[in-house]
Amino acid sequence: MMTNYSNKSEVIWQSKAFEELSTKELYEILALRTEVFVVEQNCVFQDMDFKDDVAIHILGKSSEGKLLAYSRIFDKDLYYSGFLAIGRVVTKASNRKGGLGIELLEQSIKTCYATYGVLPIKIGAQKYLTRFYSKFGFKEIGEDYIEDGILHCIMIKEE
Repeated sequence: MMTNYSNKSEVIWQSKAFEELSTKELYEILALRTEVFVVEQNCVFQDMDFKDDVAIHILGKSSEGKLLAYSRIFDKDLYYSGFLAIGRVVTKASNRKGGLGIELLEQSIKTCYATYGVLPIKIGAQKYLTRFYSKFGFKEIGEDYIEDGILHCIMIKEE
């Protein structure tokens, strides 16, 4: 299942099933998610939610093999009933502002469609990022909500 992608930058994009991740890659993923979601955002929460094993993991690595960006994607009904899903979208702080987040979301959407078919995608977005996600066709639905102390909203990208 591992797939390498061409890219706009010097980043090497890969998608891997959980079983294909090396111990080192899993460690880097968990470290990056903790670095951003727990430490940087000052949010104590249980990141390891026992869903990584059914996700496809999108990794953006430097030419030296260092993890710079990451997300995970889910087949229909595995995260949200009736929808594909993208989550844990994260870029290393030192690599923001150069378009890496855009590439990450493009790779995530492209991999969702290539792997599972062109179906609606649902995300739980941090509210301050709704403008970013809307550039990719995601639209807010429903009421805002607090998750782990941070304001979120549900967004859907139709087919």
